[in-house]
Amino acid sequence: MDFDEIYRAYFQDVYFYLCSLTKDRALAQELAQEAFFRALRALNSFDGKSDVRAWLFAIGKNAFLSHCRKAKKTAALPEDAPAVGVALEEQLLDRQEALKIHQYLHGMAEPYKEVFTLRVFGELPFADIGALFGKSGDWARVVFYRAKLQIRRYMEGLHDEPDGM
Repeated sequence: MDFDEIYRAYFQDVYFYLCSLTKDRALAQELAQEAFFRALRALNSFDGKSDVRAWLFAIGKNAFLSHCRKAKKTAALPEDAPAVGVALEEQLLDRQEALKIHQYLHGMAEPYKEVFTLRVFGELPFADIGALFGKSGDWARVVFYRAKLQIRRYMEGLHDEPDGM
C-alpha cells in the first residue's frame, strides 16, 4: 500500500480520533495533517508488524501531546469519555474529579497509561492496541483492566482522606 492509499484509507479515522482528544475540529484537522506528515517522514521505519491504523493513532496522539506541551496546556479528560465502569463514569462527570483522574493518569507508568489512553480516548479495540505494542488483544485487555483498577484505587483513596482531597 503506498502512502496515498494509506492517507485516503485512514485520514478520517485519525481525524476523528484527534477530535475526541481535542474537542476542536480545526485543531484536529491540523494535528491529523501533522500526523500524516510525520508518518510520511517515518514510513521507512514502519516495520509492518503492527496495524497501520494503530501506528497512525500513536503518531496522532504524539502530535497532540506535542501541541499541548507547546501551548503549555494539559489535556483535560473529555466529559463524554466512553464508560469504563459505573463508578469511574460517575467520577468523570464531575470536572474536579476528572482533573484528579487526569493528573493521576499523567503520572501513571507505561504501558498502563498508553493502553488506557488509546482505549478511552482513541476508542481503539483491544486487538489494535495489542498490535501497536506487538502483543495480543488479551494482553491489552488485561493491561487496561489493571490501569482502570489503579485509577479506581487512587480515587477511592482520595475520598477516604479526612479532608476529602
